[in-house]
Amino acid sequence: MTTVPALTAESVSAPDHRPDATELLTSMLSERIVVLDGAMGTAIQRDRPDEAGYRGERFADWPSDVRGNNDLLTLTQPEIIGAIHREYLEAGADIIETNTFNANAISLADYGMEALAYELNYESARLARRECDAVTSQDPSRPRFVVGAFGPTTRTASISPDVNDPATRNVSYDQLVAAYKEAGRGLLDGGSDLLFIETIFDTLNAKAAIFAVETLFEEYGRRWPVIISGTITDASGRTLSGRVTEAFWNSVRHAKPIAVGLNCALGAKEMRPYIEEMSRIADTFVSCYPNAGLPNAFGEYDEAPAETSEILAEFAEAGFVNIVGGCCGTTPAHIAAIAKAVDGKPRRQCPRSRWPCDWPASSRSPSTTTACSSTSASAPTSPALRSSATWSRPATTTPRSASPCSRSRTARRSSTSTWTRA
Repeated sequence: MTTVPALTAESVSAPDHRPDATELLTSMLSERIVVLDGAMGTAIQRDRPDEAGYRGERFADWPSDVRGNNDLLTLTQPEIIGAIHREYLEAGADIIETNTFNANAISLADYGMEALAYELNYESARLARRECDAVTSQDPSRPRFVVGAFGPTTRTASISPDVNDPATRNVSYDQLVAAYKEAGRGLLDGGSDLLFIETIFDTLNAKAAIFAVETLFEEYGRRWPVIISGTITDASGRTLSGRVTEAFWNSVRHAKPIAVGLNCALGAKEMRPYIEEMSRIADTFVSCYPNAGLPNAFGEYDEAPAETSEILAEFAEAGFVNIVGGCCGTTPAHIAAIAKAVDGKPRRQCPRSRWPCDWPASSRSPSTTTACSSTSASAPTSPALRSSATWSRPATTTPRSASPCSRSRTARRSSTSTWTRA
């Protein structure tokens, strides 16, 4: 096996730990709808680097193919990744995600590159930080933020990869925690303003990620804001591991995220009943970044920016969302159209004042309390009303499979690993 020296946490002498952005983000989310970026993988496929492009000089002699390892491009083609970040920022994104969807030891094992996990996260955060700071310097009144992204990994802790043996697992909870903790350390040391646990198809994986970041917060003696985003995989209204929207929220709400939401798998049109449900039940801000419609027979996404933005604008008008963006198939043109469509639209009011809040007072800043002082007219006003409130989902057709895909449209189901690159 070829060895390539990798950057480690111990070799970073001066981590770039950003100031706590919770108060500033809370203020922004209380004033307007905030825009997230779009798909990284779609943009990478547009530039179409070949095998040599993925390898660069550093990995020229790597013993296995690496094309498709989009996270590696942060090291070998940083100008491509940086340009994609700039495109989304110029399109109107307030928050950009690091190029780290699969930059964890479990997913990188597909390429024998587990040792690069910390470095990929660290350098991806630094690269995104540089682009954010450059754009913010042009207009300091509008700060831009880097969110360190955790993908779901290529394995699942809840589902057997062997149809003949339901008890089989190819990853353990402890392995997931270790992988997420290493990745998270790199994201925080590299300058992320907040963390994003996204595209959750297995809530147990998400719980491992939550435990990992909470452990890091204890070690660092401070907290960073966290966003959590699940994935409803088809018209049955459940994640791959079987949780409906409310069950998903109740499984992760202990993390006290600054925002919770849904992304991937479905287009905005199909996602509507589930984001409406999340808006009804979540006592925090809500995010939504759908695919550009459902994939066609060739795995491509045909939904135009005008169509996606029109649907998300309706979500805003309905009071469902605080953060909007795009997942698989979306481009800078989609983000520009979305940003324009939601500009001036009413934000969803954070409903923590609807019923007695179970968050400790010490975990809420004064600005958060102020931001939550408005009551949403469409929400239940007490625990009793909340438990008795009825909600009917529109009739659905036969569920259409839409596998969660790393925003890069490079994942598929296999018999040995829950999600592997096509």
